[in-house]
Amino acid sequence: MDAPPLRYALFYLCYFAALGAHAPYIGRYVDARGHGGYVVGAMLAIWYASRVLGPPLWALVLAQTRRPGRWFVGGAVFTVFAFGGFVPARSVPALLLVMAVFGLSFNALLPQFEAMTVSALGAGSSRYSRTRLWGSVGFMVVATAFGALLDRIGSLAFATATLPLMALMAASAWPHRLDRHPETADSLEQAGHLWRRPGVRRFLVVAMLMQISFSAFYVFYTLHLQAAGHSGASIGALWGFGVLVEIALFWSGAQLFARYSVHALMQFCIAASVLRWLITALYPESLLLMLAAQTLHAFGFALFHLCSMRRIETFFPGRRAVKGQSLLYGFSSGLGGVIGAGLMALMWEQGGGRAAFLAGAAVSVAALLVLRRGQPLP
Repeated sequence: MDAPPLRYALFYLCYFAALGAHAPYIGRYVDARGHGGYVVGAMLAIWYASRVLGPPLWALVLAQTRRPGRWFVGGAVFTVFAFGGFVPARSVPALLLVMAVFGLSFNALLPQFEAMTVSALGAGSSRYSRTRLWGSVGFMVVATAFGALLDRIGSLAFATATLPLMALMAASAWPHRLDRHPETADSLEQAGHLWRRPGVRRFLVVAMLMQISFSAFYVFYTLHLQAAGHSGASIGALWGFGVLVEIALFWSGAQLFARYSVHALMQFCIAASVLRWLITALYPESLLLMLAAQTLHAFGFALFHLCSMRRIETFFPGRRAVKGQSLLYGFSSGLGGVIGAGLMALMWEQGGGRAAFLAGAAVSVAALLVLRRGQPLP
C-alpha cells in the first residue's frame, strides 16, 4: 500500500500538540485549583496506569469489529468529550475520575495508530521516521507557547484552552476512518514469559528506574520553575528547547552506534541524567543553567530511547519484537510511571522541587549501578 504520508503526519502533529498542552501544564492547573502535590502525583499515577490498561482494553474492542478505522475516529471523539470533563471538575474525586476516563481513551489511540501507520508506510522506511517526527514538532510548538498563553488567560483556563487542540486531534483522525485492521499488540501479561530471557530483567529494571527518575520532570518541572520565579513563557521555552534537542538527536543519533557500543552509550545517557537532575534541583533560578540541563535531554531521553530499541532488537528478534515492545512499554512507562509519580509526589510534599529532583538523581545513580552490575549486556 503506497499511502500518502500527509494524513499520517497530520494526526501525529495534532495528537502530540494536544499532549504538549496537557502533559507539561496539568500540574499547574491542579495546583491553581488549590490542590497539593499529593493530588498532582495521584493524577499522574492514574495517567501512567492508563498507559498499561488502555491499549489492551482497546485491542479487545478492535478484535470484535471489521471497521477499526471508524472505531478509531469514535475513540478520538470520545476522548474530546472525556477531556471536556476537566472544565466543570473541581473536587479531587472529580479530577481523578476525569483523568482516569480521559487517560484510558487518549493513551489507547496511539498504539492503534502506530500499527496503522506501520502497515501503510513500513516501520523501517524513511517515510515512517520522517512522518513520525511531526509528533515531536507538534509537542514542541504547543509546549513552548502554552505557558505564555496561560500567563495571559490564567491557569484556571487550562482545560478550556486545551479543548480545541483535542478537537483538532479528533478531526485529524477522520481521514483514517477506512483504514484497514492493524495487527494488535500483545498485552503485558501475554509477553510475561519473555521476562526469563537472559539479560532481559536487568535491562527492564534499568529502563524502569530511568522512567522513575524522569517522573520529577514530568510531574513537577513546571511547578518547580514557577516557584523559582520563571514566567510561563520561559517555562514553555524550556520545554520546547528540550524537545528540539530531542528531535536533533533522533535525526542524526544513529551515527553514534557506529563508534560506541550500546552498553557504553546507555551508561553515558544515565550519567547525563544524573547531572541533569542535580542541576535542576540545585540551580532552578538560573535560566542559563536550566537551558544547559535541558540540552542533556537529548541523551537522557532520546539517545536512551534509541539504545532501548537496539536492546529490544537484540533480545526479541523477528516476530518476537512486538512482545518485547509490549513488555518494555508496560514495565517502564506503566509500572515505572506509577511508582515514580507516587515517589516524587511524596518528595515534593516533603521538600519541594529540590527534594524531588535530588531523588531523581539518586534513582538514576541506582540505574547506573544496576547496569554496571555483572557482565555488559550482549
